[in-house]
Parts: sequence; structure tokens; C-alpha cells
Amino acid sequence: MQPLNEQENQLYPGMAIEEALNSSLSPTDKWTRLLPELKNLSSPTAIANLYQRCFSEWNRTALGPAPMWIPNQESQSHSNLGQWMQEKQIPSFQEFHSWSVQNRNDFWLEAIDRLGIDFKTKPQAIVADLSEIESPTWLPGATMNIAASCFQASPQGTAIVFQRADKVASSSLEKWTYEVLETKTKEIASSIRACGYQPGDALAVVLPMTAESVAIYLGIVWAGCIVVSIADSFAPKEIQNRLRIANAKGVFTYDHVLRAGKSLSMLTRVIESTELPIVVLGSNEEPPSVNRSQDLTWCDFLAKGQGGNDELHIAAPNDAINILFSSGTTGDPKAIPWTHTTPIKCAIDGYCHQDIQPGHVTCWPTNLGWMMGPFLIFATLINRGTIALFEDAPVGPAFGRFVQDASVNMLGVIPTIVQNWRATGDMETFDWTAINVFSSTGESSQPDDMVYLSALAKMRPVIEYCGGTEIGGGYITSTVLEPNIPSAFSTAAVGIEFDLLDGQGNSTDEGEVFLVPPSIGLSTRLLNRDHHETYFAGTPTRSDAVPLRRHGDFMRRLPNGYFVAGGRVDDTMNLGGIKVSSAELERVMNQTEGVVETAAIAIAAAGGPEELHVFVVQRGTSTAAFLTTAFNQQLRNELNPLFKVKTVHIVDSLPRTASNKVMRRKLRDSVKSST
Repeated sequence: MQPLNEQENQLYPGMAIEEALNSSLSPTDKWTRLLPELKNLSSPTAIANLYQRCFSEWNRTALGPAPMWIPNQESQSHSNLGQWMQEKQIPSFQEFHSWSVQNRNDFWLEAIDRLGIDFKTKPQAIVADLSEIESPTWLPGATMNIAASCFQASPQGTAIVFQRADKVASSSLEKWTYEVLETKTKEIASSIRACGYQPGDALAVVLPMTAESVAIYLGIVWAGCIVVSIADSFAPKEIQNRLRIANAKGVFTYDHVLRAGKSLSMLTRVIESTELPIVVLGSNEEPPSVNRSQDLTWCDFLAKGQGGNDELHIAAPNDAINILFSSGTTGDPKAIPWTHTTPIKCAIDGYCHQDIQPGHVTCWPTNLGWMMGPFLIFATLINRGTIALFEDAPVGPAFGRFVQDASVNMLGVIPTIVQNWRATGDMETFDWTAINVFSSTGESSQPDDMVYLSALAKMRPVIEYCGGTEIGGGYITSTVLEPNIPSAFSTAAVGIEFDLLDGQGNSTDEGEVFLVPPSIGLSTRLLNRDHHETYFAGTPTRSDAVPLRRHGDFMRRLPNGYFVAGGRVDDTMNLGGIKVSSAELERVMNQTEGVVETAAIAIAAAGGPEELHVFVVQRGTSTAAFLTTAFNQQLRNELNPLFKVKTVHIVDSLPRTASNKVMRRKLRDSVKSST
């Protein structure tokens, strides 16, 4: 190996770098030897370069990507998973995972016990009949409300640490204890009842992720009502559509929010979308006002419930608590109910894979409109941790300082954010060594970005995590017990398994993902689709006659047994961490004057996040640049400003099958071959 040059010697002062690099050790052993030295390095880029240098001769074809973090005995014994395995005397994670799926009753019984799930009446069994693959009855005989399981920590422990968007410049942090959060949750539940809402009523939240939003979410569940999750970035038509599908009875929203110093109106969009009564929140400095008789300010709403009924509503485990939306291959999003059992899946994933422990601070910039918002609430609070909320955009030095000052232990990301951090270097001046684990989800990541992310905390594991709203968490992930490989998954999630099948239904190392049911967390119904047709119709069965469940991701198994994501096999894509169907995008873009039809596809850029390409058949002579601008404006106004067209391809016609379906895979191949 080449000796260090002068610049490299300056980057690694006083370190035995060259000695380790030129030793006869294997690359993995060299890296293991170097990892403790990294605490002396201030530059994440220098750390990432050292990783590349150490594995410069690594045979990626035969061995797969090189590990960037390697567990030691201490990290294993201190992890939740490691302690569980020690108690069961199971020596390897592979054996533990096999136990979790071959003994589903025992696994979920122990999981519920470890999480301390609170029951009014304990279940008679874990599942009534395991042969009921499509719609099993979990926890038969039990009565419960999952919100109660969010308040098992010490009342004086910190439940939420947060920074207001209008306090970013002062770097001041605020905290709510578990006692404060529970008090606010009960106050909101009392006010919900005082407003006349009944158990089972659907109440929408069009909210950013704030401390009050967490209390509202839990208050709705506490009162026995159903949260309708709607992202605060959606246009009025999309808000209206989701309110209609969920049969919502009321809405919670802010009058405006601050983002990067700008005041963005939310109330006007919600008012444009509905005549339903709205509870309107404002900032501390600017309390809201309302103009419609059916609407209430936040203060007036809370005043209604003073001295009212704040008792916990007791429900059946399969009663709905949340309606979330996930795009399919048609214009309407799928409406997926979560029940009181779904958060158990969130919490056990957080326990086993993100390693959330009592007192640990978990930060995951997200929104209640997407599954990771509810996931963050349940995975953190049921595990007695602390939610860290930065109420502004998670870019720029202010966010880096927040992560440092809040002593974040688990930081969740989407890859697009990491790309921004790497491009700007804004996070490099902060001390992130409190971080034990990163986790990445929402879209495919790029290995160099994940190495850089890991280096921001002196090389900590990045848990790749992929699942879905209809799963209640992840089906494929990583662990802190196995070598951590950038942008790769090491295992199926605990308690769940999957098969990769080719077009003929045969097992393969590169194919479509089919889940092996049943599992707590998997949906059993949809509000606006036939659940069987969506997930089970026409799917293969295993040799043991278990019907497989369609999921739709494309995965590839690497030579080392790890996996990398290959996008969707249907016409659904992830743009900026948000799942959207081609049909939804095309419906909006086809309204452009002079456009005959469009076909939207997503291409992962160099293994990174997916980018939107649009093929256009037009009757006019508009340029690709003009159409790109027009499409982006329409997507901003009618769908979501986070959806942006990367490239427009003007064509004479779209390739179609004999049944007249657009061959989007052929379009994807044409883009890939030209880059």
C-alpha cells in the first residue's frame, strides 16, 4: 500500500495510521484496529477517506461492500438485542431471528413482556389462530389502549426535548417530562369529548412535528378516536381527498409555521379543503384567530375540556387508532388503518434494531402525515426514551447544534438530507459523539453518503430500515450485532420473514419481495381497497402451503448475504422519502396545456435517492425546460412541493403492452442506458 502523503500525514497527526495500513492484517482487522483512533480526528472527510484507503484492495465482487463499523463485545452486551439473546442463551443473531419467526407465539409473548405493554384485561393468547394468515386475531380477549403504554417511564423523566422554530437563533431547548405530556394528553382527550366527538370518530391532524402535535396525537387515541394522518405539505385538493376517504369529523392544524425564517400559512389551505370544524394552533408570540363559527382557537378548545372526562378509553386490540395513507398504482392513496397492536411492531423494531433504551434521546425529522411520525412516538415512548424535536427544517448549523445540545443518541435520516449535509459541511463543527446509532429510511441511500454520515459521529452504525405503512415498521433492516455495511441491509426484521421470487415464482437472489405472514403490524384491511386483492390475490404459496403476501419492493442479495434495494416493481416511487404513485403524478401533469399524455418514472441516481423523470407526448412545441417548470409548478400547487421533476423526455409515443399498459420498465431502462 502506498505510504501516506504529506497532506494525509497532516490529517492524521500522532496516529499510527501508516503502521496499521501496512500491516499484514486483513482489511477488516486493520479497520477494527483503527476505529478507536478515530476519536482524535476532527474531519469526517478525513475519516471517510481513511475508510476508503483501508479497503482500497477489498474484493467487492466476491465479498460485497466493506463494513464501515464492526461490533465489539461491549457494544453487543450493552444492546437490547444482545441482552435478550444472552438471557435466552442464543449465541448468534441468525439463530435468534430464526427463533423469532419459527416460534411466533413465544416471540411476541416475550416482546410484549419486554416492552411492558399495558392491558386492562390481559390476552388469552397471542393469536387466536395462526392459520388465519390474511386476517389473524391478535391478542384475543384483551382490552387495552396503547396510549397508556407510552407513559411507563418515570413521571419526571424527559419525554420530549424540543426547539421552537422561532427560538433557533437563541439555541434554547425546552423539555416536557412524562408527567407533563400525560397531563396534556388527558386535557386534550377531555376537550375532544367536550366538543361532542365520540369513540371511533376520525379526527385529522395536518400538523408539523411539534411537542403539541405529539400530545394531540396521543390525546385523540386516549379518547378512543382515530387519528387521520395528513402531511402538512399537501395541497388543498389532496387534504380534501384524504378527509373524504377517512370520513373525518374534525381537523387540527396550525395557522402558520416557520420554516427557515419564513412564515408559511397552513390554515388557509385547510380551510380551502373543508367545511369541517378546525382547531387552530398558533405560536407562543402570535396566538391564532378564527373567522368561521365552527372553528376554535387552541385556547378555546382546551377551555372546553376543563374539569371534563379525561379517562382512558378502553378498546379491543383490533380497534383502529390511526388512518395513514400510502400510494398504490391508482390515483387514490390507499387508506391503511393502524390498530392498538400496530405500535407494538413499531416499539419492538425500535427496541431491537434502533436499540432505543430507557432515557435514550431519539431524533428523527419526520411528519405525522407519514408512518415515521407515529413510529417515532411509539418506538420512543413505549421504550421509555426521549423524543427530540427540531421544529424547523433539519438543514443548516442550527440543526447540528440541536443534535449536539440535546445529546441525541439515535438519529434517523432520509438520504436526501445527508446529501445536503455532505455538500455543505454544516454538521462538521458539532460534537455528535453522543450518537450510538443512526438509521436511514424512506429512499435508497448512497454508500459514500452513509460512510460520511457515520463519520460525523466518529463511525457509528447506520441501520438501514425499509418497510411500509401497511407493515407498521420494517421488514428488512440492520442490527448493532452484525458488521455494518453502508447502504446495505443485513437481515429481515425480528418476527418477520420474506422471500425473493423471480417472475416465475422461484426463489432467487434478485427479485420481488414477498412477505411471509402473519405478523403483528401487518395490515388486515383497507378502507378503500379490497385487502385480499391488493396483497394476496394471485401470489405464490410456500412449500408449507402458507400464502405469501405481496409487498412490491425489488431486492438483490449480495455475495456476503446482505441485501441492497432496487426500488419498486410496480409504478410506485419514493421522492424525497415520500411514497407516491405514477398515476397521481401523471394525473396532475396531464392537465398541462398541449400535453397529450405523460409517463412518470423514478431513477436512483448513483445508488442514491430516486429522481423523477417524465416522458411526454405533446401536441405542441414546448421545450423540455418549459415543461419541467410547468410540471413542477403544478405538482407544488396540487400535490406536494417536495415532488420535483429532474428531467423531461419528449417522445412521439409511449411504449405499451398488448393490453395497452405503459411499459415503464422499458422507459427506466432507456434512461439508465443513456447515463
